[in-house]
Amino acid sequence: MVDIQSLVRKNVRNLKPYSSARDEFKGSASVWLDANENPNNNGLNRYPDPLQKKLKARISELKNVPTENIFLGNGSDEAIDLLFRGFCEPRKDKAVICSPTYGMYQVSADINDVEMVELPLTLDWHLPLEHLRSLFSDDYMKLIFICSPNNPTGNSMNRQEILTLVSEFNGLVVVDEAYIDFSETESLTSELGKFNNLVVLQTLSKAWGLAGIRLGMAFANSEVIDVLNRIKPPYNVNQLTQEVALKELADEAAFKKEVDAILSERTRLKTELSKLKRVEKIHPSDANFLLVKFVKAKAVYKALTEQGIVVRDRSKVAYGCLRITIGTSEENTQLLAELKKLES
Repeated sequence: MVDIQSLVRKNVRNLKPYSSARDEFKGSASVWLDANENPNNNGLNRYPDPLQKKLKARISELKNVPTENIFLGNGSDEAIDLLFRGFCEPRKDKAVICSPTYGMYQVSADINDVEMVELPLTLDWHLPLEHLRSLFSDDYMKLIFICSPNNPTGNSMNRQEILTLVSEFNGLVVVDEAYIDFSETESLTSELGKFNNLVVLQTLSKAWGLAGIRLGMAFANSEVIDVLNRIKPPYNVNQLTQEVALKELADEAAFKKEVDAILSERTRLKTELSKLKRVEKIHPSDANFLLVKFVKAKAVYKALTEQGIVVRDRSKVAYGCLRITIGTSEENTQLLAELKKLES
C-alpha cells in the first residue's frame, strides 16, 4: 500500500480547512440564524449541503462504492485541479500523461505550476507501459493520468496494464472514465478496495446527458477523498445541481434507453462512414464519438462548418482526423448527407 499522507503537500497536511456554517452543527433545527442567509424561503435561500450527502447516497447505490470513497465536484475538471493542488508541490513535483489525451490535464498542471511529462501512446493508441514504468524511480513523480476510454482516440486502455501501474507506482494513478458508460469494459471502481492509490473519475456530462449541471465524481480511498474535501470550496456543488442530479439519477430506465440509442447510432454512423471515399480510417471506439481519418481533413471540416455542422478538428494531435460526436439519428443523417455531397 502507498503512504498517502507522504504524497500530500505539507501545507495541505497542516491546513485548517474552512468550516462552513452547516459543518459545525450536528442535529436537527427549525430556526437557522447561523449563515447570514436571507430568511425568506424561495427554495434556494439556504446554502446547499457542503458534502452532498443525499446525492452521494444515491451515487453510492448506482456505483456500488461507499459514500466515504466519493468526492463530488463542479465537473471532473474540479477534481483534476484539486488533485494537483493537494498532492503536487509547485515547481517541484511532476505528473505524466500519454498523448493524445484530454487537454485539461495539461492545463491544470500549467495553472498549478507542475511539470507535466508527456509520453506518446503507442501506434495503436495504447499505453507505453515500459516508458511509464521507467519514470517510477523519480521521487517527484506524483500523478499519472490515464483517460480510458481515451479522448480523442476513443479506445479503452488495457485493464491489466493499468493495474500493473497502480500496483507498482508510489503515487496516484488517476483513471478518467468519462466515457465508461458507452464501453463494455468494466469500471475500475471495482478495484478501489485493493489499491489505495487508485483514483477513478466519472461524470454525468456524457451518458447521463447532464453536461449543463456540471457534476463530476471522483472515487478513491477515503484518505484521498479527505484531502479533496479539505481543499475544495465550502459549497462547491450548488443546490440546483444536487436536485437535478437526484431527479435524473432516479430514472435508470431512461438512461439505459438513451445509451442504447447512442450505441446503435454509433454502429450505423461507422458503417455509413466506411463507405465514403474520403474516409481513410475509423478508429475503434468505446465512447460516444468516432475518431475518423479523412483525405484532406481540414477541407472536410471547413465544408461541414459552412453547412452549420460542427465537429472537432483533431488533426494537430491525430494526423488527418476529425472527432465526430454521435448525435441524434436526424443529426447523423444530416452529417452523412453533407459528407456524401463532398464525394462528387
